[in-house]
Amino acid sequence: MKPTLIYYVAASLDGYIARPDGRVDWLEATQSSGDDHGYHAFYDSIDALLMGRMTFDTLMDFEGDWPYPGKPCRVLTRHPHEQLPEGVSMHHCTPIEALTELAEQGHQRIWLVGGGSLAGNCFAAGLLDELVVSVVPYLLGAGIPMFSSGLERSLKLHEQRSFSSGVVQLHYQVLPESPVDNGL
Repeated sequence: MKPTLIYYVAASLDGYIARPDGRVDWLEATQSSGDDHGYHAFYDSIDALLMGRMTFDTLMDFEGDWPYPGKPCRVLTRHPHEQLPEGVSMHHCTPIEALTELAEQGHQRIWLVGGGSLAGNCFAAGLLDELVVSVVPYLLGAGIPMFSSGLERSLKLHEQRSFSSGVVQLHYQVLPESPVDNGL
C-alpha cells in the first residue's frame, strides 16, 4: 500500500518557496515570531522524508546540525554524496520507487520536503495526497515556485489556521483525477 505523501511547505503570498537563487532569508521574520506554526506537531506525525538533491544541498549549506533528526530521509539524485547525516540515504530512482521502499520499511506518512521540481513531478504522477501550505505575508515577485510546472487538479480544504505572525496555513486533500468527459 502506498504511503501518504504530504507536501508541507512555506510559500510567499505569490506562490514562491525561495528566491530565484534558492535563498529563503525572507522567512526569517516569520521564524523569529516564536510560533512554530504547527511544525512540531506535523513533524511528530510523519515517519520519513523524501527530497531532491537541490533541497538536500541547500539544507547542508546551512550551518548547524541536520534539521531532521530521528527520521529516515531518502534523497533522489543521479549523483550520490558520500558523507551523509545519520538516517539519510541517496538513491537514483523514481519517486514511486522511493515511496515503495519506504512503505516496505513500514513508513506510512512521508513528508515531501521543499523542491518545486520534485513536488511538481509527484503531483503530476498522482503521488501527492496532502498539501499543507503556510502562506507567508510576503511578496517575492519571482523565485522558485511551489510546483515547477503548470498542474491542474481539484483540492478539498481539510483545515485552515491563522497565526498572529500573519501566516495562514491551508491543509488540503488532493482529490483523485476525474476522468475527462469526452462525450462517450
